[in-house]
Amino acid sequence: NLLEKFHAYVPRTSLHVLTNGKSFTDVGFVNDIARTQHWDLMFGIPLYSHIDERHDFIVQDKGAFHKTLDGILNLKQFNQKVELRCVIQKPNSKDLVALAEFIARNLQFVDQVAFMGLEATGFAKSNLNELWIEPTEYMAELEDAVWLLTKAKVRVKIFNHQLCLLPDSLWRFAVKSISDWKTSYIDECNVCSQKSSCGGFFATSDGKIPVGIHSI
Repeated sequence: NLLEKFHAYVPRTSLHVLTNGKSFTDVGFVNDIARTQHWDLMFGIPLYSHIDERHDFIVQDKGAFHKTLDGILNLKQFNQKVELRCVIQKPNSKDLVALAEFIARNLQFVDQVAFMGLEATGFAKSNLNELWIEPTEYMAELEDAVWLLTKAKVRVKIFNHQLCLLPDSLWRFAVKSISDWKTSYIDECNVCSQKSSCGGFFATSDGKIPVGIHSI
């Protein structure tokens, strides 16, 4: 009903819906969504690992991996746009290349893949010791994963990462993805030539700043 109202009242507004994707195992539900014929509707669905047990552990829901994949397949069967989202954290930081291979072989038809830095808020904040990993520790893995997907003709974006921590080769994929109302910068950023192009930090992450930040 909500999608129908968007289509009727703001038909030229793009919609990006964040969802775990599990409800889309219901083909009838997906068919109802497709019938709204929204011109620019995309579903952002987390896929944290190519290993089902690891994805299920991160979302704390046994069986979620397979439900999510079934939902993705149903959405694409009805020509709906799908973005796969991978928030990089300690449990899945070594899976990035293998996840990229899994996507390239099995889900190449998705509309884009987003690798995301961790926002230290909510449940992440209360479990930060188990989840936080410095971006410098997984950067080589991230670079390999991005280029693997790019060569497979899968569109890739990098969210929530600072340009000074990314190799130059990945700048083209970086997006200023943090909402304006929760974006912050530190003093080091004020003398950086790339500040206007960089997404900065989460003001909601209680001052958690990755190591290695430097002006360019």
